[in-house]
Amino acid sequence: MKKGSVLLSLSIPVFVLGFWLGRVTTGDADMKNRVFELRVYTANEGKLEALLARFRDHTTRIFEKHGMTNIGYWTALDAPRSQNTLIYLLAHPSREEADKAWVAFRDDPEWKKVKEESEVNGVLAGKVESTFLTATDFSKLK
Repeated sequence: MKKGSVLLSLSIPVFVLGFWLGRVTTGDADMKNRVFELRVYTANEGKLEALLARFRDHTTRIFEKHGMTNIGYWTALDAPRSQNTLIYLLAHPSREEADKAWVAFRDDPEWKKVKEESEVNGVLAGKVESTFLTATDFSKLK
């Protein structure tokens, strides 16, 4: 093996490790002010599948575009909420960044178009609840 090849093959893992370590340490500092947002949507009658499709096909990607981190999405197992409820969790770098992200999201032309097209036959969500959360010192998710 040539000397240059050996150096190149060793430098790539070292670069990747350095990049990863940089992200981890930067991430820890950035997580100091990290907040979570728990959102509960109550779909209008017969609109849950359309609401899920909008999130699956468009909304989650548009959230990411505006700096929101998608943590998880759930539906209820038991009736009656299984027929009309979407629950999800987002993460934001800070409460201030969350507020900015929501303004940018709501003003996004793509979002406006998606919302309009998805609600041709009526508004999908009748009620939206939002709760901002901060992780406890013993939480595994921070």
